[in-house]
Amino acid sequence: MQYMLILNETAEDFAKQVGGEGTEEYWGGWHAYIGAMMGAGIVVNGDGLEPPHTATTVRIRDGKRLVQDGPFADSKEQLAGYFVIEVPDLDTALEWAARSPAAATGSVEVRPVMPPPQAA
Repeated sequence: MQYMLILNETAEDFAKQVGGEGTEEYWGGWHAYIGAMMGAGIVVNGDGLEPPHTATTVRIRDGKRLVQDGPFADSKEQLAGYFVIEVPDLDTALEWAARSPAAATGSVEVRPVMPPPQAA
């Protein structure tokens, strides 16, 4: 079964991506985690995302397009990236989610991936 691990990080985590104190430790944790998943052969797809300030959000309200710079919601955690993994069950997906560096300071949401629609 496929699950998406939706990785959310804090502003402090995003700051570590680009240099300064904690950068080597930050990337070391991610490289180890990604290497473990790749070694286990469970990664279907995955991407990191640029920091939240690079986002643009679009909404349609009363037939008008509204464009906002930045992420869609103000919160302490922002979407940092995702992985789609193929594992036998939810418990296994939760084990992998708990190993993510994002779980220590942010959060990891785990969702089953919908199967493709059947042809009519």
